[in-house]
Amino acid sequence: MIVYLNGEYVPHENARVSVDDRGFVFADGIYEVARIYDGHMFLLEPHLQRLRHGLGELKIRADIVDQIPAIADRLLDENSLRTGDATLYIQVTRGTAPRAHAFPKPEVPPTVYVATKPFKLHPDAHWNDGVAAITVPDTRWARCDIKSIGLLANVLANQQAKEAGAFEALFVRDNVVIEGSHSNLFAILDGELLTYASCGYILTGITRLLVVDKASEIGLPLREQGVPRERLFDCSELFLSGTTTEIMPVVKVDGRPIGNGKPGPHTKRLIGLFKRWIDEDMAAATAGHGGGARRPAS
Repeated sequence: MIVYLNGEYVPHENARVSVDDRGFVFADGIYEVARIYDGHMFLLEPHLQRLRHGLGELKIRADIVDQIPAIADRLLDENSLRTGDATLYIQVTRGTAPRAHAFPKPEVPPTVYVATKPFKLHPDAHWNDGVAAITVPDTRWARCDIKSIGLLANVLANQQAKEAGAFEALFVRDNVVIEGSHSNLFAILDGELLTYASCGYILTGITRLLVVDKASEIGLPLREQGVPRERLFDCSELFLSGTTTEIMPVVKVDGRPIGNGKPGPHTKRLIGLFKRWIDEDMAAATAGHGGGARRPAS
């Protein structure tokens, strides 16, 4: 596999960064993951906008962002990924400097890593039958809107879910269920579509933004608020959204069923709509309106 590292295209096994890189010693950097469908990058521009936001919040130079589409395009060719499912991974750290908490002076060049690789889809049963989740206390910092490479709290929560035989861990803050360890959360409660409002407590997912933007197609009013913990099992449907999860039904939480314990009708409709939205994004890209993607016919 060929990857991009600091201006060079090199075999993955030859890609090296210094042990003094601030991403290694401080998790001082951010990342992005975008989906690729048959060689087409889905919603790439919103991912790049979020990358710019994170770099701006961390005060890391963002000039590399404009080069990402061309870099990714070359990597797709280098790695023969013009067909099938793949991911685009981007990571930018503050760069290499002697260890000190304050930013290095003078400023050093950021470390920029970009990779494309095949993506193995989740089993069909995840969408057809739904997945299980558990709830965990939210121990993360209050700037989750920055897609930081410092993900230890998320890692520990997701590991707890895996050990419980669940797909995802749902964070609970102030007695409100807000999002998953690597996904956003939506609920249908009292005839409304709920999702936690964008703020420092969640990462505003690109797929989440798409669902919010297209909420009128679902036929339910949208309310941007979390699910009170005590009302979680009053929800008729729950689903996750994310770049690699797409639209994923949640049918059980903490061992108890959600609704009738099966993917609900609105979630099923959304799964179908998601495929159409990919086609629409691809059409927009073909017309010259930005990065898009197409999903293979199923």
